[in-house]
Amino acid sequence: MGDRKTKVVTFLQEGAVFVKIMTIIGARPQFIKAAVVSRAIDKAIKSIREVIVHTGQHFDENMSNIFFEEMRIPKPSYNLGVKGGNHGSMTGRMLERIEEVMLKEKPDVVLVYGDTNSTLAGALAAAKLSIPIAHVEAGLRSYNLRMPEEINRVLTDKISKWLFCPSESSINNLIKEGICSGNHIVKHVGDVMYDAILFYKEIVKPSEKISCLVKNLGNFYLATVHRAENADSQLSLSNIIGALETIAEHTHVIFPIHPRTRKSLIEFGIKTKYIHMIDPVGYFDMLALLSMCKGVFTDSGGLQKESYFLHKPCAILRSETEWVELVEHGYSILVGNNISNILSAENAFSDFDNIYFNCIYGDGTAGDKIIAEILAL
Repeated sequence: MGDRKTKVVTFLQEGAVFVKIMTIIGARPQFIKAAVVSRAIDKAIKSIREVIVHTGQHFDENMSNIFFEEMRIPKPSYNLGVKGGNHGSMTGRMLERIEEVMLKEKPDVVLVYGDTNSTLAGALAAAKLSIPIAHVEAGLRSYNLRMPEEINRVLTDKISKWLFCPSESSINNLIKEGICSGNHIVKHVGDVMYDAILFYKEIVKPSEKISCLVKNLGNFYLATVHRAENADSQLSLSNIIGALETIAEHTHVIFPIHPRTRKSLIEFGIKTKYIHMIDPVGYFDMLALLSMCKGVFTDSGGLQKESYFLHKPCAILRSETEWVELVEHGYSILVGNNISNILSAENAFSDFDNIYFNCIYGDGTAGDKIIAEILAL
């Protein structure tokens, strides 16, 4: 360990690259999270080289040069183009191609984010090559192993060296599983998404289309549905849409519709009359909608937190959540797909202003803390 520190100091004096960090991402939200750490790398020491690998898991035609410029996100060094197929097939193809890049680049550390198939593939490839893994958003648990995301996050935690946790509850989960011992380094750094919100809310520019829509509608709720348990179930989707239709009769509901959900609405013959269905929106437009809405109905983990960061009440359209502290502190309400619960949640939103806001996901410097911990060894 002492030799390593001496070597780092020597390299710093010479201005040479002493550590290469490979970042594995595949979904649009992961680009936002990774951008936080990339900015921390730029601020920390210029002698770090980051290699960003995009697996291609979520292909998005909107991720053009303008996207990266507006969002101030570094462009990937590699785009592996792996998209589509079943979970096993996708993860296997990613694993093969990521390994090829790792053998070529020989990184010192591999950074993975969250709980996607890209997360697991990147972690497995690194573990097989004995490259230390840093997992951002470690320790989260829904305790629902029917969710592919739960499997991905549990397995990634098991093989990671650094486990960067966003909350006290995520650390407690790792303690219960015995992961806080041995070669694991577990740190409570806060949530990189809070860093992102603080950064982007200062430069957010909604599109003219969204600005006009909100101006014309006035008061509205924001709703999203995309998880398989809701989007692929006729009963669940019917219940959720039915409840939102009832709400939309007296207060507008803006619903950026996921392609998976749109397909199911057509397949199941579910009709809407009052809900304002719109095409999926980008990050800036979503932040704009969040900042202007009365409340949120969603099954998205990311949107649960963003609602909280922007002080908006949230009804979680699931029976469990990995962000348990949001429910425990009264910032969010678990309603599942139950019509009565969804309607009751709207009434409960009126009490939200009386809840004291206390940031439970750090101080907005998670990215800096992550890089400091990695460089400490």
